[in-house]
Amino acid sequence: MEKYIKTNLTLISFTFIPIFYLWDPNWLGFLGVQPYWPLFWLLPWSLIHGSINGLLVGLFLGLVLDSISLDYSFTQIPGLIICGIWFGKLSISANVFTAQFKYGFICCIGSFLCSSLYLSQILIKHMNENNILMYFPSIKNIFAQVFITGLLAPLICSLLFRLFNSSKERDKLINFKNN
Repeated sequence: MEKYIKTNLTLISFTFIPIFYLWDPNWLGFLGVQPYWPLFWLLPWSLIHGSINGLLVGLFLGLVLDSISLDYSFTQIPGLIICGIWFGKLSISANVFTAQFKYGFICCIGSFLCSSLYLSQILIKHMNENNILMYFPSIKNIFAQVFITGLLAPLICSLLFRLFNSSKERDKLINFKNN
């Protein structure tokens, strides 16, 4: 059992994203808004595996989150794909202290991008209605989500980065040749 868990740790950690997304723990929120959970997993994964894998995982992650979402009119896929590609092109320095701030800053920008794309979909759909000003208070929610995502990103992303990096190193150590 322990060997199975160690070999499939990235897949197991991936399943926690929809769980946290649905669970929506209030004690981790700020002004009633939760962090953008998918970015915590997508950032370290894309940093290690590159842009193409970031694009594919962003697409898959968006499909999973859209399938469990209650509103079928709007999608999270464009933001997650853009973030996956962008995260894959970045590199984190070897300095641990600097990397912590970079995780927070990058997740802040990614959260702002994803939330803004989602809000723009809502505004485009309801553009012809007279009550479009009703959606502008959601800008407060975007900034609250950006803040809490950036605050929690250094802790969560650094742990996941070490986890993913160690599993990648372990895969390199396996000898696939028959001796």
